[in-house]
Amino acid sequence: MSDEQLPQPAPSHEVRQWAMFCHLSALLGIWVPFGTLIGPLILWQMKRETDPFIDAQGKEALNFQLTVAIASAVCFLLMIVVIGFFMFGLLAIGALVLTIIGGVKAGEGVPYRYPFTWRLIK
Repeated sequence: MSDEQLPQPAPSHEVRQWAMFCHLSALLGIWVPFGTLIGPLILWQMKRETDPFIDAQGKEALNFQLTVAIASAVCFLLMIVVIGFFMFGLLAIGALVLTIIGGVKAGEGVPYRYPFTWRLIK
């Protein structure tokens, strides 16, 4: 049996909390410009070497927020033809919901993968 097939031990409570904070720190963007990127980036950089679960979830959260930032820029460009307003609204609601789901799953110790995400950071 290879190492990849061996069951992984469940992350500790502290590890799960830090992974959850990596996801939920994106909500900082509600109050701070670029907080959606700054929060996950800082937490991931601080804690990525602590545990592989934090590293993986921090990268996932940051990749998702980078994808949302790129999609937001496209929506802003499309606001010229009005459809961008509708698309940005859907994007904001979707990003909020998925961010909360990611935080909850990470808090439970379940690795979460965001749908429709460009994984720019490997």
